[in-house]
Amino acid sequence: MKRHNQSSVVEFVLLGFSNFPELQEKLFGVFLVIYPVTLMGNAIIIVIISLGQSHHVPMYLFLLNLSLVEVGFSAVIMPEMLVVFSTKKTMITFSGCFAQMYFILFFGGTECFLLGTMAYDRFAAICFPLSYPMIMNKRVFVKLVTFSWVSGIMVATVQTTWVFSFPFCGPNEMNHISCETPAVLELVCADTFLFEIYAFTGTILIVMVPFLLILLSYIRILFAILKMPSTTGRQKAFSTCASHLTSVTLFYGTANMTYLQPKSGYSPDTKKLMSLSYSLLTPLLNPLIYSFRNSEMKRALMKLWRRKVDLPTF
Repeated sequence: MKRHNQSSVVEFVLLGFSNFPELQEKLFGVFLVIYPVTLMGNAIIIVIISLGQSHHVPMYLFLLNLSLVEVGFSAVIMPEMLVVFSTKKTMITFSGCFAQMYFILFFGGTECFLLGTMAYDRFAAICFPLSYPMIMNKRVFVKLVTFSWVSGIMVATVQTTWVFSFPFCGPNEMNHISCETPAVLELVCADTFLFEIYAFTGTILIVMVPFLLILLSYIRILFAILKMPSTTGRQKAFSTCASHLTSVTLFYGTANMTYLQPKSGYSPDTKKLMSLSYSLLTPLLNPLIYSFRNSEMKRALMKLWRRKVDLPTF
């Protein structure tokens, strides 16, 4: 009740692409298919890595954590988005919007750090193959994964709590498809200058710093690969790195354009499309990218499928 006394707004309206009803109908159909495919693809990766003892190595365990993040990301955004696309105006409660923003930031922040640690893992494996077991031992792996998840929690807690401490006096119509920070801030009826400085600085640290570390890692990796005498070795190294680099480009490219821009930087519809890119396409494409570019994952998938087919029926 205290929250409602501070603010006259008790619910928000997500407009989605209400100006383009035909587009909304098509998007509803597309994402009605994308959602279960995303969940199934990432769930298969989680099962394959969990069941296969040969996959209990840092590279695949990082991928397992990434798939868990993608499942969470999809579950937070897609069901609500399907509701938005099926109606002209979708109501979301104050607490519902708070929860959605929290988990978007939680899973988004965790993914940023996980992608950074995965780049470090590939850097250590390719540039220092003999020392790799000591560099990326079990203790280091656990610390890196724990750091990624805890950092996501901290980012989400600080930012979401701060945003929803502002008063919302109206209007309550949010010209967006989900409760992302930039969209919610536009409805705040208070001076948000200090928060915007914090958010910009935080985004630089959370998004750009890992991104720069990833770029530096891959520059070193590229030189190491080019020095490899074996063509097969070079192809295998390029294959594993290409998967990760594709995910990084998809996620960081659109996330940077969404969170590192002035309020008037892009039109509302452009912002919505960028949000769709990093919050929906990345979780969908990650399992496809990693599975189809990795021969071991393809073999494990076929083995799992044969085991399922060979199960006796009663």
